[in-house]
Amino acid sequence: MAPVTSLTDLVQQRLADALASALAEADGVDPLLRRSDRADFQANGILALAKKAKANPRELATQVVSGVVTGDVIKDIEVSGPGFLNITLTDSAITENLAARYADPDRLGVPFAENPGTTVVDYAQPNVAKEMHVGHLRSAVIGDAVVQLLEFTGETVVRRHHIGDWGTQFGMLIQYLDEHPHELDHKDAQVSGEEAMSNLDRLYKAARKHFDSDEEFKTRARRRVVDLQAGDPHTLAVWQKFVDESKIYFFSVFEKLDMEVRDPDIVGESGYNDMLAETCRLLEESGVAVRSEGALCVFFDDVKGPDGNPVPLIVQKSDGGYGYAATDLSAIRDRVFNLKANTLVYVVDARQSLHFKMVFETARRAGWLGDDVKAHQLAFGTVLGKDGKPFKTREGETVKLVDLLDEAIERATAVVREKDTLGQLSEADIAERGTQVGVGAVKYADLSTSANRDYKFDLDQMVSLNGDTSVYLQYAYARIQSILRKAGEVRPSAHPELELAEAERALGLHVDAFAETAAEAATEYAPHKLAAYLYQLASLFTTFYDQCPVIKPAPPKDIAENRLFLSDVTAKTLHRGMALLGIRTPERL
Repeated sequence: MAPVTSLTDLVQQRLADALASALAEADGVDPLLRRSDRADFQANGILALAKKAKANPRELATQVVSGVVTGDVIKDIEVSGPGFLNITLTDSAITENLAARYADPDRLGVPFAENPGTTVVDYAQPNVAKEMHVGHLRSAVIGDAVVQLLEFTGETVVRRHHIGDWGTQFGMLIQYLDEHPHELDHKDAQVSGEEAMSNLDRLYKAARKHFDSDEEFKTRARRRVVDLQAGDPHTLAVWQKFVDESKIYFFSVFEKLDMEVRDPDIVGESGYNDMLAETCRLLEESGVAVRSEGALCVFFDDVKGPDGNPVPLIVQKSDGGYGYAATDLSAIRDRVFNLKANTLVYVVDARQSLHFKMVFETARRAGWLGDDVKAHQLAFGTVLGKDGKPFKTREGETVKLVDLLDEAIERATAVVREKDTLGQLSEADIAERGTQVGVGAVKYADLSTSANRDYKFDLDQMVSLNGDTSVYLQYAYARIQSILRKAGEVRPSAHPELELAEAERALGLHVDAFAETAAEAATEYAPHKLAAYLYQLASLFTTFYDQCPVIKPAPPKDIAENRLFLSDVTAKTLHRGMALLGIRTPERL
């Protein structure tokens, strides 16, 4: 299907042509078109243009109006105030535009970006041998939505899950398992992800207790770290067992989150181990990094500690070990030179902002980043409890992600069962919808908040049918499906010849804005902008449904068909938009 030109772009072009005719130097000038509560659109660009051309803004606006073609797309255009333009569209243009989008159910006429490139998105970074907690939620959910949005615009996206699978703790774990070889044996051939991680968690605690109480074991464990880094085959084989056990668990959590995570996308810290020495050599030879007290460091004029002394980025420690910086810089080299990425996006906690600021600046100085390759940290805030403090259990421990999702699903399932007053859903249906609603509620609460802000985790609000929640949006979608089922032989059909009621116009204009909203959300890595759009779409549909009878009392057939068409194109837009956020839209609730 060919992309559909949005109503905004159609009006924009008409105004731009009229501006260029009225004033030669206005060729290519943006008329600054925006939605307005005084008309369908308002154009504000003439004020600045008149000032620059030393012209009377109102006279210039009047001249522009006289040059605008009306009748097909623009119904009315008038000068307002000092030189604003108020523009009203024809009803037929709105309906015809939506009909063109309706004919393309997969993309709704949304065009691909003009110059797509390759973006690596680094998100959902759990740690081997550790359970995922609420702190992993935001990176996973925000990252997945950004991936979906970018792919929808035509960008080639390389997913990267930079798991913590290397470092000193693995010497302790490997040595302990070597001395207690049956600790990870499974009684059943098929073991769940949560059982696998429970085994690892138990092993970790036992190893840590032994490490802290036995000096000889501690010495053996530290020697094992050296063996691991040197690539000793037996040590690597045991390490691989830890990674494999952890992946079983990771995949089970991601599946519960309704996220697709593929094994090739998981490239942890260990994946760059062979590059670390070369990264350090390149930085040192180029003078980007220097030796300081035996460590390889990069210094910055604007990064100082409380004592006023410079705080460096330590790439290699004085004992020869490598820190996170060496791994992150090696990953940049791999992503730029091997994966040929134009953009690197890191969905990482805001508390690591200073680290990434220094890493990116180091990569720029080394010539690995520049005008043609950009790196961006999509920093996110903290998940808070109702008390406004970081979300913890009653015992003060970090909340396990699996427990949080299970509770959300349990609450949502109760809501679905309560709404099924006629008993139309089987227990299997209730369980399936409860899962979709519960997981969707958790995701939407996260995604409807700007990533850099903290947000309060309130399950009661998240699964509410009222307010800005995914349940409200899912219910709007399910309600439209119910309307379409009850319409019987009357089917959705566009009627451009019909006049539109105010609520129909408002809904139609908002549906048309989906394309520009999706593009903006992708360009700015801002899923919350799409979430806000979808909430307004559901709200406008509610108003439309209240004010414009679709089935009862039955309107004339052509009006009924047109209103069913408006309902269905709204449903398709809700469905596509929610999918970009990684949220399901059940046909019935």
